[in-house]
Amino acid sequence: MTQIIRDQRIVTDDWCRLDDAAPLPAAGRVIVSLARWRAETPVLKARGDVGVAIPSELDVAELQDDLPHLPLIALYFVFIQPRPEGGRTFDGRAYSQARVLRERHGFRGEIRATGDVFRDSMFYMHRCGINAFEVKPGQDLDDALNAFKDFTLHYQGAADDPIPLFHRRRQADT
Repeated sequence: MTQIIRDQRIVTDDWCRLDDAAPLPAAGRVIVSLARWRAETPVLKARGDVGVAIPSELDVAELQDDLPHLPLIALYFVFIQPRPEGGRTFDGRAYSQARVLRERHGFRGEIRATGDVFRDSMFYMHRCGINAFEVKPGQDLDDALNAFKDFTLHYQGAADDPIPLFHRRRQADT
């Protein structure tokens, strides 16, 4: 069974990613594509244990009416086209999607990072509201857990703590 990091703990993944052509199983938690979600919304909503994997170009406002029915949203992180000077660039749109889901739409379900998920980026993903991580194969999960301890102080507010440092300091002084 596959293991993931959820809520800063290593756990067995209790979700199964379902291919668009695969029949819907009678039971069990499944993650479907956005295309399948849109094609089979009434059936999938009624089931209640269905999450959706969304592409990074989606405006998450399009899901606003569906959010109360979704226990999980999987976001895809990816390295994109090579830069002229070499190396690759990281597509950061999923960071924005996570933050908008948490802060603007009040989504309380699981937000899962999938794709190119490495220890180096997990602290920042978490700050944006992501609480579950499918770490890239070959990465050490125990080491990846240390990502949440890399920094002990953050200045700006974010999904995990909306109060910026200067307000926290002011509150401590009073």
